[in-house]
Amino acid sequence: MNELASDPAVLSDDVAVLPISEVAQMLAVPVSRVHQMVRDGQLLSVRRDGAMWVPSAFFDDAGAPLKGLSGTIVLLRDGGYDDPDILRWLFADDPAMPGCPITSLRAGRHREVKRRAQVMAF
Repeated sequence: MNELASDPAVLSDDVAVLPISEVAQMLAVPVSRVHQMVRDGQLLSVRRDGAMWVPSAFFDDAGAPLKGLSGTIVLLRDGGYDDPDILRWLFADDPAMPGCPITSLRAGRHREVKRRAQVMAF
């Protein structure tokens, strides 16, 4: 399984992203730990201009990863989706929920997002 979404069309350029080094600093962990978090499905990354970036929407106002994000990623990976598809889905409008899944996660509706992901994965 590829840890990077290297297709530049995966996310729109207007999606705010943070460099891996900034994510590491925000989480008070080494950069290698952020890479491990991506491999483990706690976060996803995108490659832009040769560097790895993590969408800033993946973090709450306190700088912690969103509740339900890692469970959603793992659920979709287990269902056969690759990371670029998961990134696209998280940021795409979904008629089954208000807005896009990442907006619902940010609003605390992680159970709703996981239910929707389960329907897609199986």
